[in-house]
Amino acid sequence: MRRLVFLFAFLVPAGLLAVAFYMEYVMGLEPCPLCWLQRFAFMGVAAVGLLAVLHNPGNIGGRIYGFLLALTAGIGVGLAGRQLWLQSLPEDQVPACGTSVDYMLEVFPLMEVLAMAVKGTGDCAKVVWTFLGLSIPGWTAVFFTLIILAGLAVLTGLVRSPARRSLS
Repeated sequence: MRRLVFLFAFLVPAGLLAVAFYMEYVMGLEPCPLCWLQRFAFMGVAAVGLLAVLHNPGNIGGRIYGFLLALTAGIGVGLAGRQLWLQSLPEDQVPACGTSVDYMLEVFPLMEVLAMAVKGTGDCAKVVWTFLGLSIPGWTAVFFTLIILAGLAVLTGLVRSPARRSLS
């Protein structure tokens, strides 16, 4: 059962990243700096999930992977929450639009780019797409929360693997 949770933690972010690239390259929606950071958080979750599926660890290793899933998804939900907050601001309080992520990476050191990205820009406050009343960061917050819950279920032992049989 635990291995299915890890597979879920790999497949869901992988599918969401495919949707994000479809939205960017087919629909023409340009990702803002916070969108990029959320993508990296999904990549981190997917990497942890894939490693856990391939490793198929024992009890302690499974709990460590559960913690790492909850941690990386927690970072993602924080980033999504920041963007949702920016989207809720009145127009006169929205930060000014910034430069593209590509330009920032060419001109500024990586740590400065990360700091600017977390602050968000006016681009991050624009709602460019909704589904069932939720914007893109709203949906990413939902999926990050599901992954946090899955990671915590593994971490606390609510989801376990079947007992391994001895060859004796």
